Amino acid sequence: MAKKVVVAFSGGLDTSYTVMYLAKEKGYEVYAACANTGGFSKEQLKANEENAYKLGAKEYVTLDVTREYYEKSIRYMVFGNVLRNGTYPVSVSSERIFQGIAIARYAKQIGADAIAHGSTGAGNDQVRFDMTFLVMCPDMEIITLTRDRNLSRKEEVDYLNAHGYFADFTKLKYSYNVGIWGTSICGGEILDSTQGLPESAYLKQLSCTEPRILSLEFEKGELKGVDGKRYDDPLEAIHEVEKIGSAYGIGRDMHVGDTIIGIKGRVGFEAAAPMLIIGAHKFLEKFTLSKWQQYWKEQVANWYGMFTHESQYLEPVMRDIEAMLEKSQRNVSGTVTLELRPYGFSTVGVDSKNDLVKSKLGEYGEGAKGWSSEDAKGFIKISSNPLRVYYGNHQDEFDL
Repeated sequence: MAKKVVVAFSGGLDTSYTVMYLAKEKGYEVYAACANTGGFSKEQLKANEENAYKLGAKEYVTLDVTREYYEKSIRYMVFGNVLRNGTYPVSVSSERIFQGIAIARYAKQIGADAIAHGSTGAGNDQVRFDMTFLVMCPDMEIITLTRDRNLSRKEEVDYLNAHGYFADFTKLKYSYNVGIWGTSICGGEILDSTQGLPESAYLKQLSCTEPRILSLEFEKGELKGVDGKRYDDPLEAIHEVEKIGSAYGIGRDMHVGDTIIGIKGRVGFEAAAPMLIIGAHKFLEKFTLSKWQQYWKEQVANWYGMFTHESQYLEPVMRDIEAMLEKSQRNVSGTVTLELRPYGFSTVGVDSKNDLVKSKLGEYGEGAKGWSSEDAKGFIKISSNPLRVYYGNHQDEFDL
C-alpha cells in the first residue's frame, strides 16, 4: 500500500514541485492541503484545487482556519498591542503557526505517514512548520525537498515542464504574503539596506487624500464597531478597517529584526487594519487601565509577540499570558476617534464610561479636590526622602 503524505500546498513553485515529485517519483498518495488564514481569494483557492489534481494529488482540501486564527491569536495580539520591535504586527509569523497546526491536524485525521512543505533552509518558516509537526505529529516523517536537495527555481520549473505541467512561475521582483493581519513584501530594494520601497511595490495604492475621521468601538478589548456600525463578526470589522485605512496608504513600514536562525532579516509590509486597530486600542487603554496594568501588560505582551515569532506558540506559558491579557481587558470598552490622512493617522479622543481621566479627585493641571495643599507638600517631602538621604552623604555628586 502506498504511503500517504500531506503536502502543505500554497500553489507556488516549491509546493507544486513537491506534489508532483512525491506522486510521480516516490509513489506517495499525495494529499494537497491549503491552510487559509485569510490570505487566499475564492479564485485562488479554486485554481489551487485544479492545479493540485493536475500535479498528481490524490486529494485536495482547503483548511479554512481564519476564524480560529483570530480567536486564538489575533485577538490576543490586539489585547497586548503586539508590534515586534515596536513596528511589525507579527503577520506572517502568526499565520504560519496556524497553518502548521491545521496541516498537522489534517495529517493525523487521515492517518498520514509523512508531511511535506516547501520551505527553504534560509528562512524562519522551516522552523515554524517543522517544530509544529514535530510536536503534534512526532511519528510522521517531515519531507522538505527544496531545502534538502538545495533545488534552484530552474530545476523545479524544468522538472514540471518536462512532465507536462506549465504555469507562470516567473520570479517577480517582489514576493508577497497576503493575510488578514497584513501583507509582507520581500525582494527588490529591500535587499539593499540603503533603500526603501517605491510606491509601485505596494499592492494597495493611495486613493484618498482628504483627511477624514474614523471611529472604532471596542468592547472588552475587541473591535465591535466601525464608524457607528456594529459588527457581530470581528473579521468583517477588520476587513472594513483595512478597506478604509489602505485607501490612505496607512500601515506601510519596513521591519528589520533578528530571525530565528540567527541572521538579520528585512521585510516591507502594509497593514492598515492592524496599525489602526492596535493604535486605537492602545490609546483607549491609556484612559481605562491603571498605571501598573499598562506596565505589566506591556512586559508580557512583548514576550507573547516574541514567542509567536520564534515558533513557541505551543509553549504552555502562552496560555497563561493569554489569560492575563484577556482579564486585563474587562474595562477596555469605549469608542476611539482617529483622524486619517495620507500615510498616517492621529489619535483624537476617547468616549468611555470607564474613562479614568474623569475623576472627582481633580483635573490634571487645573485643580485638586481630593487633597489639600498641605497633603501635597507632605507627599512631596516624604517622596524626596531617599534622595535627601543619599545626597546628604554624597554632596560631591551634585556636580552632575
